[in-house]
Amino acid sequence: MPWKPVLRQLWLPVLVFLVLLVSTAGSTSFYFPPLTEVLGALWNELLHGGLFGDLLFSLRNILLGLALATVVGVAAGLVIGEIRTLRLATGPLLDFVRATPTVGFVPVIILTLGIGSGPKVFLIFLGSVWPILLNTVSGVQAIGPAVHETARGYRIPWALRMRRVILPGALPQILAGIRVALSIAVVLMVVSEIYGSPVGLGNFILQSGSSFHVAETWAGTILIGILGYGLSVLLLLVEHRLLGWYHERAPRVRSPRPVRAETAESTDSTGSIKSNGVVV
Repeated sequence: MPWKPVLRQLWLPVLVFLVLLVSTAGSTSFYFPPLTEVLGALWNELLHGGLFGDLLFSLRNILLGLALATVVGVAAGLVIGEIRTLRLATGPLLDFVRATPTVGFVPVIILTLGIGSGPKVFLIFLGSVWPILLNTVSGVQAIGPAVHETARGYRIPWALRMRRVILPGALPQILAGIRVALSIAVVLMVVSEIYGSPVGLGNFILQSGSSFHVAETWAGTILIGILGYGLSVLLLLVEHRLLGWYHERAPRVRSPRPVRAETAESTDSTGSIKSNGVVV
């Protein structure tokens, strides 16, 4: 398992945590309490409050919205990237939608669909699908023309060519788009729960801040950061699992066989003497 890339990313958060722990140890500010107090509030709310239920609600919305965006974005991106006429026809529309901020749709979605879990999943899907789709199209276009010509020369069926040739070739770009979509999904999750939800991490932060429970507000904010970072590390593990060939893992170096003691000095068929296996 590729733990080294994960460890290379963990050292900085650990260092920041230690710096904050030391620098806020003697804090008397009402708005910036000590980190130990924030962590205590986080632990207490997870065990005895409703923060754990809020966490599960938000996590489910992110996973469902991101999963739908991945399926739709990859499928549509493969087709658009492969068919040049369709790509040229949809180019202006995709550029327009990409430039439109998804947060602007929050009031409209809440007004038309309500404040349940479905509208939040739809909002996360709506904001996450575009980076995945556009990166998939770019990944398909980046495949060399010789690959397409070879596949057509062997008369590989279109569906099989998409599954075994185009999809693996575009997979690095697809995973890059999913990484971008993940950060967008976390932001949209918080925004949708702040402006129209009785449950969720965004609602927890809103209620804690409105009640001037500063430690609880910081605790919810830290939990959102931990959630986003944990999902990012998990995606990194999946990426290194699927794209070992793309990251060019170095082949294992075979250790040389030890030379036997009885062959350290021997005579070959021509009468030359070998010392430690070398003809002298």
